[in-house]
Amino acid sequence: MTWLEIGIRAAGVLAAFLVLPLLVGQTEHKVMAHMQGRLGPMYAGAYHGWAQLVADGAKFVQKEDIVPAAADRRVFKLAPALALIPYLVALAAIPVHPGFAVADLPGGVLFVLAVTSVGILGTLVAGWASANKYALLGAMRSAAQLLAYELPMVIAVASVALAAGTLSLGAIVQAWQPWWLLWQLPGGLVFLTAAVAELQRPPFDMPIADSEIVFGVYTEYTGLRFALFLLAEYGGIVVMSLLFSTLYLGGWRGPFDDIAGWAWTLLKGFAVAVLMIWIRVSWPRLREDQLQRFAWLALIPLALAQLALTALVIVLG
Repeated sequence: MTWLEIGIRAAGVLAAFLVLPLLVGQTEHKVMAHMQGRLGPMYAGAYHGWAQLVADGAKFVQKEDIVPAAADRRVFKLAPALALIPYLVALAAIPVHPGFAVADLPGGVLFVLAVTSVGILGTLVAGWASANKYALLGAMRSAAQLLAYELPMVIAVASVALAAGTLSLGAIVQAWQPWWLLWQLPGGLVFLTAAVAELQRPPFDMPIADSEIVFGVYTEYTGLRFALFLLAEYGGIVVMSLLFSTLYLGGWRGPFDDIAGWAWTLLKGFAVAVLMIWIRVSWPRLREDQLQRFAWLALIPLALAQLALTALVIVLG
């Protein structure tokens, strides 16, 4: 691979990272608007509320960038980048078409899981640097939530890797079979639930529970820095949705996948993103103790059972 090709692929990933999260954000506006009867996102603009996202962007640009007097200024300003960049790096390792990935790694599964876990540092750093007790409490909740839900996610992914006999994301797609939709379904549900929790999306948004701790780690952030945290959230949805489609839905596999493989990957990922939005609208927020109990007493045993089933099938097969 020449440097020119590497540069073109990297530019493509950057363009996708700038466009796909905005598309997910616009979709969330529409889905929530129709499910909850919100008039603004349905009617703001000449056609079906298209101007709502533009208005939100203009609002963030116009807001003043405020840094609290007691905050650690350099760390406070660095936190949004720490939350955003890991998802950009992870996106580069996800194959979207046969033979196409910016970084086709032999251990792609481990790389993506490791990189996405780094994103929590942005949240922890923001909470510590804000010099705000509510922000710090939200950061501690985020850390506890990551520890609780990272384990079942890794175990669920290990089941898929064991079934495929490889840690390469591209090879997993090649080994995928339609009957995995049933065989690996429990692990898929564990992965999806843990992904929603790691992204701190409802009903797992206790670290930013407005009724308890104002807005958690984001309490002191304004303007574009706050918008970067939102972009990191939607970027995380894009990465987790594409990773789910790669592991459990066959990625680019589909009719005419030699030509339209990239379209199948994006279509499946978009469907998973809509499912995440639907989960947000449909379930109320859990309590902190309910969140921990659900992870340790429900998801981890289910993920271990899925791993044991996969090992049994592999041995007997």
